[in-house]
Amino acid sequence: MALAGLLAAGLVVSGCGDPRDDGELKVLTTFTVIADMTREVAGDRVQVESLTRPGAEIHGYEPTPRDLRKAAGADLVLENGLNLERWFEQFIGPARTRSVTVSEGIEPINIASDEYAGKPNPHAWTSIDNAAIYVDNIRRALTELDPAGATAYRRNAARYVARIRAVGDRVKTALARVPADQRLLVTCEGAFSYMARDLGLREAYIWPVNAERQSTPQQIARTIRTVRRSKVPGVFCESTQSPEGMEQVAREGGSRLAGTLYVDSLTGPDGPVPTYLDLLRHDAETIAAGLAPDRDARR
Repeated sequence: MALAGLLAAGLVVSGCGDPRDDGELKVLTTFTVIADMTREVAGDRVQVESLTRPGAEIHGYEPTPRDLRKAAGADLVLENGLNLERWFEQFIGPARTRSVTVSEGIEPINIASDEYAGKPNPHAWTSIDNAAIYVDNIRRALTELDPAGATAYRRNAARYVARIRAVGDRVKTALARVPADQRLLVTCEGAFSYMARDLGLREAYIWPVNAERQSTPQQIARTIRTVRRSKVPGVFCESTQSPEGMEQVAREGGSRLAGTLYVDSLTGPDGPVPTYLDLLRHDAETIAAGLAPDRDARR
């Protein structure tokens, strides 16, 4: 059954969706990073839930009828946009719940290669400046939903943006120690274009956007040549992807797999990146250590 038909059937079976008899406002987000941002702005005025679980791959996620019931029972759904959740339009249609795109207003970086050439890179939240735009869009959406909370949302958003920018300063300091000739970030997916732009890093990757078909022999070979030429000391892969392709790149390119980066999903509370701020810190520290000369990496 097609996605829209399957989800609509789930809504019919469930009646009008999950009940909202407790009177609390409910906001559903498409993935965990947006959920964490929204909780920071919402405080205790709104119940926030992520559609996808910690550790989930967001690009190819397949919503279930239960997910549609969640959407139908929500007062608002927040999505990233920029073609990240390619399933979202079919998902939200049957639920008839108001939705807001939190990347609205950012300047997208277009993908330069492969079948996605010319399309926007969806991972805009990896930029500190973009994160501030996300937070303001979330604040606006919550204020429209709950005008009585406008002052609280404005206060919470301002405090949160200040914390994000403080972490951003730490990120810049950590990566400033990477030598100029080693400032190449090689990853499985091209998910760090916005971070690389902001921090003066060059970027290479095996594939531009996660999809059902991942690395091809041509992409692997191209990335191996890049790593050999650059003599970059470390390469990386994202937490939601198998590192097999990058292990081959490291082995044949004369480098090493230097760590796991997080981008599309946070971890549970006991993992290394339970919050967006933790994600920024973890990735910066992992990249800085992985790109440091061997003598510095051992300190």
